[in-house]
Amino acid sequence: MTSPTATAAGTATGSVLEIRNLHVTVGEGDPATGEGPKEILRGVDLTVRGGETHAIMGPNGSGKSTLAYSIAGHPKYTITGGTVTLDGEDVLAMSVDERARAGLFLAMQYPVEVPGVSVSNFLRTAATAVTGQAPKLRTWVKDVKTEMTALEMDPAFAERNVNEGFSGGEKKRHEILQMRLLKPRVAVLDETDSGLDVDALRIVSEGVNRAKAESPVGVLLITHYTRILRYIKPDFVHVFVAGRIVEEGGPELAEKLENEGYAAYVKDSAEQAAVEATA
Repeated sequence: MTSPTATAAGTATGSVLEIRNLHVTVGEGDPATGEGPKEILRGVDLTVRGGETHAIMGPNGSGKSTLAYSIAGHPKYTITGGTVTLDGEDVLAMSVDERARAGLFLAMQYPVEVPGVSVSNFLRTAATAVTGQAPKLRTWVKDVKTEMTALEMDPAFAERNVNEGFSGGEKKRHEILQMRLLKPRVAVLDETDSGLDVDALRIVSEGVNRAKAESPVGVLLITHYTRILRYIKPDFVHVFVAGRIVEEGGPELAEKLENEGYAAYVKDSAEQAAVEATA
């Protein structure tokens, strides 16, 4: 990978990410017990069009992050069925860097540290890898400073090693800084609100909203809570339980989840699994 924080490419007009009947496993299983790899995603169908914001909500362990990493091409996860296409191109046939150049971006829930690589060098190298040419230095420096200012990041961060010693909020701002500079077609934001205080949540959300206002980026926003949805307004909300989307709706569905939680969906999913197991 160009970075564990998947990079992205180029401006887009009306891009479409289509996920059809996606099945994903993790692990190699245990021959001693006869158990095979653990299935995490059990048939996911989802379409994200340019300019749309889709919120994926669900309890811990439901497979939300697995979906994000599978789209990005993390080698830990094995695709056992289904398709993922971006503007008709087979994403699953692409290497991780090819997915980045095609326009996919992943903001990780837990951004990793990259010792020995400064933020400024990392960002320019990523932009060069994605676009195929190095950005003009004077324009690039100006753009980086502008975006850092908007995200209320200390300019000194540009010379610090990537995420090394950063707070949780600083790491998430750096993720959105990458998104702003690399201009993806589709951005997958995996629990970007995790660990953020109120001010950081607002700043990060405003960064995403600026990206949406400037280009038709499709956003797949993975979260447990509705608080980020008060800043980043979703067009569609999908309830994710046990590796499947079990209900879909508009912003009002998020409010229902806030009030009622996931318990009823988890119960229904468990009952369905029991029926399937005995069928």
